[in-house]
Amino acid sequence: MPGLYVSELATDRPGDNGAAQIVRNRLSAIGLDGLRARAKAAENDLMSLGVTFTVYSDATAIDRILPFDCIPRIITAAEWRKLETGVQQRVAAINAFLHDIYHDRKILRDGIVPAELVLGNANYRPEMENFPVRFGTYVHICGIDIIRDQFGDFRVLEDNARTPSGVSYVVENRHLMRRAFPDLLAGMSLMPVDDYGRRLREALTEIAPEGVDDPQVVLLSPGIYNSAYFEHVFLAREMGVPLVEGQDLVVEDDRVFMKTTAGLRAVHSIYRRLGDDFLDPTVFRPESMLGVPGLIRAWRKGNVALANAVGTGVADDKAVYAYMPRIIKYYLDQDPILANVETNICREAEGLAYTLANLDKLVTKPVGESGGYGITIGPRATKEELEASRAALIANPSNWISQPVIGLSTCPTLTDEGIRERHLDLRPFAVTGRSTWVLPGGLSRVALKAGSLIVNSSQGGGSKDTWVLAEESRR
Repeated sequence: MPGLYVSELATDRPGDNGAAQIVRNRLSAIGLDGLRARAKAAENDLMSLGVTFTVYSDATAIDRILPFDCIPRIITAAEWRKLETGVQQRVAAINAFLHDIYHDRKILRDGIVPAELVLGNANYRPEMENFPVRFGTYVHICGIDIIRDQFGDFRVLEDNARTPSGVSYVVENRHLMRRAFPDLLAGMSLMPVDDYGRRLREALTEIAPEGVDDPQVVLLSPGIYNSAYFEHVFLAREMGVPLVEGQDLVVEDDRVFMKTTAGLRAVHSIYRRLGDDFLDPTVFRPESMLGVPGLIRAWRKGNVALANAVGTGVADDKAVYAYMPRIIKYYLDQDPILANVETNICREAEGLAYTLANLDKLVTKPVGESGGYGITIGPRATKEELEASRAALIANPSNWISQPVIGLSTCPTLTDEGIRERHLDLRPFAVTGRSTWVLPGGLSRVALKAGSLIVNSSQGGGSKDTWVLAEESRR
């Protein structure tokens, strides 16, 4: 559909310095057959390295690779400056919001955000009320999903403030490009992505209990059957810290220890990659075998730090998302640098009425789901799908939001039919300790199916290397 979408490899973007045209010329020199041969070798490389994920709904395979597209996405230095500052602003507002709702609740008393939307939220944790966290940082690792609309403007699609995944693919994609496509990268001055592990460890060290000179950091994983287990292994290796499961940790005298062959070793900072419910069976699910009994008590006593904090899911609820522009204004007295996508809140009578009247024109989303599940894209839905969506909305309107169909930007992508335009989004990752650092670029997820707007890996999406231009590239 030429002309309807913004192409990410357009050659007339300010600050591009001809990088897109250089890539086009080099792709032409490689040729379609050459690209396919290298792409196949690259996929084999990913499998041999174990760069995989799990789709729980697929009983035919435990592990699969995230499809990798060899045509990079280019972001100019000027575009990145806006994205970076916009993400930092949003993370600052999210942390201020979380601190407020678990302490003074001024934003609720002032009526900026409905109290029932927060206090009745499934992700609200009463255990966090008046709970001290260092630097007021609740969300230490945040993934912000961003799209570019048909007018070329960046917009936030959703916030991921619990346990966002995908950063390992950002780094591995760059490594893969260096191995398989060195001729595409030659002479390109790009901002690096290899620094993520060091930055993450620094942030986790900063939030460790005061008075500890050399904090022991660990990454807590649910184990090998988790869909993102490869990433857990990757990040532990990048940080140079132990990868542990709940059974490897024990709490004694309100302090956390790691079991080692030399005895117990104190742990001071934990990057946890399992959900709130499973962290501590003495506080949350008593049947959980994944967590550590007494962990929350040790945290409250100030003897260990957790990243991300418990209860951050309130901030990435899709209904709360609609209030983010007001949240930013309330806490920071600033207008959002990155705008939201217009959102109708179906728990509100006006939003529900509008959604039901325009169901065939809107995208409806359940507020508690992730991974692209439960979404109905009105203009592409069957009559039966629309009626099922209508029934679900009427039965439980608080569980739904709706948004207009956005003409997502596209990027040339290698497909079975040749190089074709495919829709994509971007997930920059922000790491926060005392301050916030944003990994240059982020995860560009691409919808490999023709016409699809859903980029999630669990729904058949793939990924691209994201190039943030540092300066003019050499031809």
